[in-house]
Amino acid sequence: MGRARERTPAGSLLTRPLLLLTAAGFASLFGFQLLLSVVPLYAERAGGGSAGAGLATAAFMLSTVLTQTQMPRILNRFGYRASLAGGLLLLGLPAILYAPAQGLPGILALTLLRGVGFGVVTVIFAALVVELAPPGRHGEALGLLGIALTLPTIFCNSLGLWLAEREGYLTVFLLGAAAPTLGLLAVSGIPPVDPGKEQEPPGFLAGLRRGPLLRILLLFSAVTLASGVVVTFLPLARPGTGPFSAAGALLAVGAASTAGRWWAGRFGDRRDPALLLAPALALCAAGVAALTGPGPVLLGGALAFGAGFGVLQNATLMVVMRRVRRSERGLGSTLWNAAFDAGTGLGAFCFGLIFSSLGFSGSFYLCAALVASALLLVYLDRRKTPPGSLGV
Repeated sequence: MGRARERTPAGSLLTRPLLLLTAAGFASLFGFQLLLSVVPLYAERAGGGSAGAGLATAAFMLSTVLTQTQMPRILNRFGYRASLAGGLLLLGLPAILYAPAQGLPGILALTLLRGVGFGVVTVIFAALVVELAPPGRHGEALGLLGIALTLPTIFCNSLGLWLAEREGYLTVFLLGAAAPTLGLLAVSGIPPVDPGKEQEPPGFLAGLRRGPLLRILLLFSAVTLASGVVVTFLPLARPGTGPFSAAGALLAVGAASTAGRWWAGRFGDRRDPALLLAPALALCAAGVAALTGPGPVLLGGALAFGAGFGVLQNATLMVVMRRVRRSERGLGSTLWNAAFDAGTGLGAFCFGLIFSSLGFSGSFYLCAALVASALLLVYLDRRKTPPGSLGV
């Protein structure tokens, strides 16, 4: 870790290692986002129905989270670069087999395998960017990485749905496999960074038992639950590729999320990122509720949800990283990513079971209420964790 920092000019953010990391992040998230809404749709049309669509997202996130719980040990054994290379291969290559695996069991099996790769890469990106960032510019470095990770959400969900409709699923699956695999070219140029090996790396469950971390993770999970509902069921409820369809709304979510994540990074370097939690939660809740409205309201809701979601992604990650020790950044990244993906999978699975009963509007109103309820966690966190406290 020390050697990589010594090569970093003081105050310079756009260093070669950081740019290569963001390139690998963009490649992996391009493949992930391209298939995020397409695979549930493919599972539904393969005979799984709305429950099968929810299962596809839930299965991906299940294997992602299970992998993330083991990441402190994986990093301790293999280090950042080897783990990242293996994760990119697992995320990309299995997508080629979706086309011949037309039944729901085969689709779910491949999705579980891809989830393992996603679990590896997401943890490494969030931990490694902090290691490579210049001192005092962690928030901006997270914002730079955030742009690379959220840019694909601007167009890839819509692009995937458009390509599936116009060119067929095979084209989408090939692109989804190729992008993460190409990310290996960037990984080869990232310098070796010591992840801080320990005889007994901090355990996942031990991290969850820390109240100052658990409160942030729970409130973030409420929003990622909503994200899982939006990306899985909005294409089913608002099909098409026009500006007031699911494709247009997901495009707006991605654009607003990217801007929100970058702005939150700059804010967090100058002030306490915890100040952003309550307003961003309120914006997300209002946005989800507005997704049930007519065309212009749908688009406005997508922009509101995306902006709040982007702000929360960066703000919660910064808060978590400030509440763990230097040697525990891998654990902090693991916990945050597990909250992200567990919430996404839980939202897709649970709402897949109730979507047919509550309908589109009822399901999205319930989801908005769950997000709003997380404001109580912000209140509790402010009372129990004094400003500037590490919380560990």
